[in-house]
Amino acid sequence: MEEPEKSNVSEAVSAKSNVDKVDDVSSQASTRRNDSVKSSQSKPRLKLFSKVMEKSLQWLLDNASFDRFSHYFQPLSKQNPQLTEAMHKQFISQLQTLVQKEIATVIEEGELQVKFEELDKLEELAKDTPQAAWRPSGVPEQDVCSGLVSYYKKQEEYMRIQLKKLQKENAGLAQKVQAGRENITHTEQRIATGVEEWRASLEDLEAFVSTLSPSEHFGSL
Repeated sequence: MEEPEKSNVSEAVSAKSNVDKVDDVSSQASTRRNDSVKSSQSKPRLKLFSKVMEKSLQWLLDNASFDRFSHYFQPLSKQNPQLTEAMHKQFISQLQTLVQKEIATVIEEGELQVKFEELDKLEELAKDTPQAAWRPSGVPEQDVCSGLVSYYKKQEEYMRIQLKKLQKENAGLAQKVQAGRENITHTEQRIATGVEEWRASLEDLEAFVSTLSPSEHFGSL
């Protein structure tokens, strides 16, 4: 009786371990799927841009087929098709090299990698923004008006700031002009006072001279 019970216990333990293994395998598979999804979602924009450029280049090369190329060189293609084919191959090679160089130059000079990273950061920050982004209403007049209103409001605010600056400058200039006028008034008053004092002293001198007798005057001489 003990042996069947032991076998039943071992079978139960074995079944449990098999279930655990299955769960581990499914968990690992789910983790790999999630990692794959995250990897595809976090794919750099620069790679996507490069793929688009490659497809565009391939489309360009496909359209520059030998048939089209030879169409423009019919006399030569009929007389020497091998030379025409060699010219086409060289043309395709040089065209591909030139376009690839231009794409590399655009990526390097435009700093697309940095710009794409900044775009990723903005996109990440926008996820936490509850307000929906602006979208066209479908009525051009309304969209244009909404854009112009914000523009005019900014211009109005700018003009208000400039007006305050000009008013402040004008107030300073007005104070300086007023101070100059006050200085001129004070100077005029001092000059008038000096003239009056000079006239008074002259009158006193004339009165004193007039009080003297002629004998005293010639005696003094």
